[in-house]
Amino acid sequence: MAMFAEERRAAIVSKIKSGAPIYVADLVQEFGVSEATIRRDLAVLEKMNLLKRTHGGAVPPNYGLEPTFQEKEIQNLNLKAAIGKLAASLVKDGETILLDAGTTTLQLASNLRGRRITVATNCIDVANVFLDDPHVEVWLLGGILRKGPRSLVGFLTNESLHKLRFDKAFLAANAVDIEFGVTTPNMTEAETKRQMLLAGKEKILVVDHSKLDMQGLCKICDLNELDLLITDAGAEERQIEQLKKKVRVMIAFEGGDRR
Repeated sequence: MAMFAEERRAAIVSKIKSGAPIYVADLVQEFGVSEATIRRDLAVLEKMNLLKRTHGGAVPPNYGLEPTFQEKEIQNLNLKAAIGKLAASLVKDGETILLDAGTTTLQLASNLRGRRITVATNCIDVANVFLDDPHVEVWLLGGILRKGPRSLVGFLTNESLHKLRFDKAFLAANAVDIEFGVTTPNMTEAETKRQMLLAGKEKILVVDHSKLDMQGLCKICDLNELDLLITDAGAEERQIEQLKKKVRVMIAFEGGDRR
């Protein structure tokens, strides 16, 4: 039975409230209407500030606004823990590691406790993980403190990174788009992340699947500038295949499995 436009739009709003992007092609198939009809629905809902249209679909209306560290810390926590465990397994004793500020890199740090390594970071929370660890040498990069994401960024941070080179640099990001690349909402943060990328011999991005098919304001890098992208099993097969055309991909599963 065909839906009325109001029913269909209510269903679309319900989907967007999950926080994940929605796609025109999927909605066409689900509701059995034309692409033009779905695009009109999305236009109406955008005017009502219930979503934000993108190329091929739509995202939640608050997309692009940077959540606080505390808000991000509880989102997809079990998936971030799986990513952190997998990423930590790639680190060898004796290596120098650069850890970006972020809730996924915080999980990675927790899995590096007790290792005989050197960790540099621009995140107070990451540094605190190793506060009572006698084995890990910690370098805390200076800079301007961004209180929301609790990261140190800007001129002092960037100047330090210019003079350093690490075996592995683990980066976090707010959004990953196949064409536009890796992004974050803040311009100063993006530049510091860019310098972190350049300071790593091996450049690894750690992002949970909710960041995929998303696009932020400030570009950090293209996907092909990375050596590896680690995400979780919530990523769609379509997304994984697209990513593999640009960068090596590893998938973390809860319980420690990987592929």
